[in-house]
Amino acid sequence: MIPKTETELDALLSAPSPADAEAMAKLEGPLLILGAGGKMGPTLAARAMLAMKKAGSSNRVIAVSRFSDPAGRAWLDGLGVETIACDLLAPGALESLPDSPNVIFMAARKFGSTGSPWLTWSANALLPGLAARRYKTSRIVAFSTGNVYAFTPVDSGGPVESTPLDPVGEYAWSALARERLFEQAALEGAKVALVRLNYAIDLRYGVLHDLGRKILNGTPIDLAMGHVNVIWQGDANSAAIRLLQHAASPALPVNITGLETLRVRWLATELGKRLGKEPVLTGEEAPTALLSNAAFSARLLGPPATPIEWMLDATASWLTSGGRSLGKPTKFEVRDGAF
Repeated sequence: MIPKTETELDALLSAPSPADAEAMAKLEGPLLILGAGGKMGPTLAARAMLAMKKAGSSNRVIAVSRFSDPAGRAWLDGLGVETIACDLLAPGALESLPDSPNVIFMAARKFGSTGSPWLTWSANALLPGLAARRYKTSRIVAFSTGNVYAFTPVDSGGPVESTPLDPVGEYAWSALARERLFEQAALEGAKVALVRLNYAIDLRYGVLHDLGRKILNGTPIDLAMGHVNVIWQGDANSAAIRLLQHAASPALPVNITGLETLRVRWLATELGKRLGKEPVLTGEEAPTALLSNAAFSARLLGPPATPIEWMLDATASWLTSGGRSLGKPTKFEVRDGAF
């Protein structure tokens, strides 16, 4: 089913799989989600709660965020998620939160990071260090990014988890700092899984949304970053929930993305066919791109369930019907690390 409304879209992104329910059935104690009010957090929290219910578990899901969107918070409350409004960087904030043996850490800053680097480092390094210390004996799934890798040849299949890290740009270095702090926590009592995610697809944002809007507006699409990996956000939600069972010491990094290396030229052409408008393509494809190899996560969790063809169909349908945009471009085409 291709969603026509945001209600249908959020329901689809939140619908738990049997594997999600099985994972939640094994969970001992509540699940605390830090930074649950962003683009991905609400549907992840909802999916975890619905998976708990599907499993017949009475465990709690507690979502923490500033919750600048009252309607989003009310939606989670209505599903049975316990919400706490909190500025996680405020003095004493983390100490005021409940203890939990299971934590998903989603708080981060990317957009606008070049303009205010001090805020980026506070969100991506200081806060993870504080949270890791606060929940030093918990299982922690910490969101990271594929930006911690260097650009790699487009025919290489992308970096695996053991590939040496060599980030490009200040945002990416702050993301690596976040990983290092959780790695330290995993050596001092916590169990940690690191989610190296790129790029999540939600019809309101993401690589396909960005490309589709440019096609409709007649905006040229630069092909320099000519290849990408993408994953449906619902599949990424599922992976994060199930990785709680695989959190480890030392920390376990896991690339969460699609198995295919996709040409931006092909994606734009396919979207153009569906949108009935020829894309304006400029530039030449560079021999390298920001990529990740998801073979390990496919072995650990199974391959992502949602095919790229469906994502293309759904994105085109969303855009042509006037579906809402979050106004947060991925900036996947950036090659100098300046976000």
